[in-house]
Amino acid sequence: MARPAFRVDAVLVQAVIAGALSFAHLHDLAAAAGQDGWKAWAYPISVDLLLVASWRRLRSNGPSRLAWCWFLIALVASLGANVSTAGLLDLHHVPAWLSILVAAWPALAFMGGTLLAHSTGDHPAPEVPATPVEPEPVASPEPESIPAALDETKDTPAPPPAEPVPAAKPATAAPAALAVPVPAALVDHARKVAADHRARTGSPIDTDTLRARLGVPPQLAHAIAAQLA
Repeated sequence: MARPAFRVDAVLVQAVIAGALSFAHLHDLAAAAGQDGWKAWAYPISVDLLLVASWRRLRSNGPSRLAWCWFLIALVASLGANVSTAGLLDLHHVPAWLSILVAAWPALAFMGGTLLAHSTGDHPAPEVPATPVEPEPVASPEPESIPAALDETKDTPAPPPAEPVPAAKPATAAPAALAVPVPAALVDHARKVAADHRARTGSPIDTDTLRARLGVPPQLAHAIAAQLA
């Protein structure tokens, strides 16, 4: 498989040229400020590293006051060196304040790099929306046994037709039974249960057995027995 031919990127070439010129300007300014030998070569490396570190912090963690502050400091240092070596300053007679700034740069760059490497982002924590509390369901006031009794009619086979036999009246009927409303469907179901009980046992169904078969309260059972009578 043939290897792709090497292609020269114009942007990369431009970046190399700009970096080399900025590197040389920082070296010349540091040397003019009294930093000779290897120290003059270390200054452009320090400025460029701080510039790259702050930009990487901006790209990885998003906008940050700390990263923007040190990025602007490194950018001003780089641009200041480029402008200063363009003839605006006499490099043979550098002002005292510039020599002080150049001499103080290593400590400043070390502090900036340490803060960028070991500090957390200053973004505010995202607000978590509060989960709405759903109201608890309110229990139905109707007895739970009535729907179960109505559903039981679907599975209970219809008894064979029998001759109508007058049902025996209960010995004692509760006075309050007549005041209890009884659904018509429940009365029909009670008639089927009573007819089935009489067909199996030969005797009319009593109130307690009817209440147990229907699963209803005693007052409702007396009301149903009164209507079956």
